[in-house]
Amino acid sequence: MAGPSTTTRITEEPLPGARILIVEARYYHDIADALLEGARRVLDAARVEWDIVSVPGSLEVPQAVAIALEAPVHTRRLPFDGIVALGCVIRGETSHYDIVAGESARALMDLAVRHRVPIGNGIVTTDTHLQAMTRADPEQGDKGGVAAAAVTSLIRVKRHLQSPRSDR
Repeated sequence: MAGPSTTTRITEEPLPGARILIVEARYYHDIADALLEGARRVLDAARVEWDIVSVPGSLEVPQAVAIALEAPVHTRRLPFDGIVALGCVIRGETSHYDIVAGESARALMDLAVRHRVPIGNGIVTTDTHLQAMTRADPEQGDKGGVAAAAVTSLIRVKRHLQSPRSDR
């Protein structure tokens, strides 16, 4: 007979010593600014150290993440505990939207699983610029903040699961 199961809740406490990389696509500057504002607010509240790199578009975000995940090998800096990916893909008249949206999401998930690093996907995909702005706006959809919250949450889970049992 199995014993009772237990549930451990991971609290939203600050993450001292955590390093986060924000990789932002600047193709739509106004949307990128709104996404970044939301992400920074969440990361600052978690009291994490963060750095930012900018790339031209959303398809370049996973490439920059891959480069960043290899950088500690060469620079001997501490690796990042998590990554926040920000960008926007707006549907156009061609299939380019489907390629960029699907390939960037797939590549980010592949990197997260392969490297066991939390990656918050804050690349919004919409039909119109207005929809994208609504989803990016920190006072409305706050997708940058949501992506940052996903990363901080997963870092807490990782720290909890990797801590010695007596610390739980």
